[in-house]
Amino acid sequence: MESSARPANVQIDGELRPLLWATVYSALFLALGLLLEHMNTGLPGWVVPAVYSLAYVTGGYLRVVEGLRALRQGSLNIDMLMVLGAVGAAILGRWSEGAVLIFLFALSNTLEEFAAGRTRKAIQALVSLRPATARVVREGGVEEAVPVEALQPGDIILVRPGEAISADGEVVAGVSAVNQAAITGESIPVEKGPGSGVFAGTINGSGLLTVRVERPAAESTISRIIRLVEEAQEHKAGTQRMADWIDRYYTLFVVFASLAAFLVPSLLLGWTWSDSFYLAMQLLVVMSPCALVIAVPAALLSSIAAAARRGILFKGGVHVEDAGRIRVVALDKTGTLTRGVAQVQSLHPAPGVSEEELLTWAAAAEAHSGHPLAKAVVSAAEARKLALPAAAEVREEPGYGVTALVDGVEIRVGSRRLVAEQCWASMGAMADALESRGETAILVTRDGQPLGIIGVADTLRPGVERAIQALRASGVQRIVMLTGDNERVAAAIAAQVGVDEFRANLLPEDKLEAVQQLQAQYGSVAMVGDGVNDAPALALADLGVAMGGAGNNAALESADVVLMSDELARLPEAFAIGRRARRVMTQNLIFAVGVIITLVILTLSNHLTLPLAVVGHEGSTILVALNGMRMLLAGRMPEAARVASHAPSVGFGL
Repeated sequence: MESSARPANVQIDGELRPLLWATVYSALFLALGLLLEHMNTGLPGWVVPAVYSLAYVTGGYLRVVEGLRALRQGSLNIDMLMVLGAVGAAILGRWSEGAVLIFLFALSNTLEEFAAGRTRKAIQALVSLRPATARVVREGGVEEAVPVEALQPGDIILVRPGEAISADGEVVAGVSAVNQAAITGESIPVEKGPGSGVFAGTINGSGLLTVRVERPAAESTISRIIRLVEEAQEHKAGTQRMADWIDRYYTLFVVFASLAAFLVPSLLLGWTWSDSFYLAMQLLVVMSPCALVIAVPAALLSSIAAAARRGILFKGGVHVEDAGRIRVVALDKTGTLTRGVAQVQSLHPAPGVSEEELLTWAAAAEAHSGHPLAKAVVSAAEARKLALPAAAEVREEPGYGVTALVDGVEIRVGSRRLVAEQCWASMGAMADALESRGETAILVTRDGQPLGIIGVADTLRPGVERAIQALRASGVQRIVMLTGDNERVAAAIAAQVGVDEFRANLLPEDKLEAVQQLQAQYGSVAMVGDGVNDAPALALADLGVAMGGAGNNAALESADVVLMSDELARLPEAFAIGRRARRVMTQNLIFAVGVIITLVILTLSNHLTLPLAVVGHEGSTILVALNGMRMLLAGRMPEAARVASHAPSVGFGL
């Protein structure tokens, strides 16, 4: 098994290599041609054009292939425009100028591919983190190395110090610090022990871990990340679609404009055909939309790669743009603002009843329920090592609670709707007090008599308050909490985290309607959630954001952005990347259009030669590509400040 996850080797990828060699050979033949042209060598006159022809062939062959492929598909692209310009220069006997054009165009394409390659490598580096084999513990303690693809849920694997974890799973033995930076963007290793979840591709620290596999390799978190990023590159942003339109239709306009520049001066103004042809070739070069076409993809692909390094997965360029427009954020409560795990916070037994007695009766009735509140009660009893009597005739009523016979007496555990009115009369005031401070009140009765109340609450995710503050500082105008919890619990949480507005008692369709109302009132809305009940609202929102680590598959599929670290602090970062990407795209487009207009004016006023036109055109393309690559630095933005580990209690709805 691989002992550690090695970073990808620094090497030239397969798509960049032929472009690089084409550029190198074109430069060599161009330099040789210029040298021979300016030296009195006494060579035959055909030698210099022949050398320049080699510069044409080596630098332009791949462009001709791409151009012909586009022609067969019914479109005329930029590659053919550049090749036509170079051929035109050769026809006029300006071999050196055509060779300069081909070389600079080849260099521009090489740099563009390099920029795109940088974004691909940022994602492919994740693939190299995924080990090829795993060490499975068989019956009798026998260890066997198997391919990661052969792992099945339930398999037990050993992960030694320094090794990459080979599957998503749960630690069953051992304690260690795990580096999760590749998955969640967390720069500090996270302590893991029995019961902790771990991700495939993360790096074990100094301890030996025994892990139970929970997902096959194809469904692991790292495989999902790679799949999401691959899908992201297939989704085009609105600005990018505009650039594609330019590439398809604007090129035809360039051809017609160049044709007019060739015909009109000669037929109407008395120019020589040679001069008008030279003007046509210049316009063909300076009006070509190379910089326009690369302006948007260079920024978007770099943004996606930069965000992925921060544990923020955009599923497409259009979502990067959308993130830059958001002014209103709607947040789910459970699992988003809170951890989504209920815990017993307080016990309030009736007079004459002890805390242990109250917890024992309640846990016995709840022992076989799958509800989060029931699990919290049973876990609290187990933590106190209480012996639970067996329950019979258990009836679970969703939204109400559980009724069971325990030692021959009827135990009811649940909400107000489950207990008798006389019990509520004696326990109602305490229940109201608990809910007013953010706890969910679980009422417990025995044969119709009150046993007491158990206060259960979720806990806020660390950093939620600061994340809310950061959202406001980032320009978000309104923050709204949407929850299915009751009004009192929702009010308590809203006050703790500092949202502008909350809406409680919401079903999935209510959350959907709430998002629609916010869109109608404010415009672009981002919805953040993690559960099945959030999926419709995530799909409807202008930007759906899912909490990736704890998120339900339905939420992950419906969302446009996934926060793999489950840290809400990443959300302001996602918006910041979106806004920065929009600024870079705007800069690129304005610059590209400005250069084209300037070069056209200089050409028509006879202040520009073909070589200078080539330098201006290709130089602008290179600058636009490099400006887009600046978005890769977005992945190095300082992390949001971490908050102290104190997490106040909040309610957890029935």
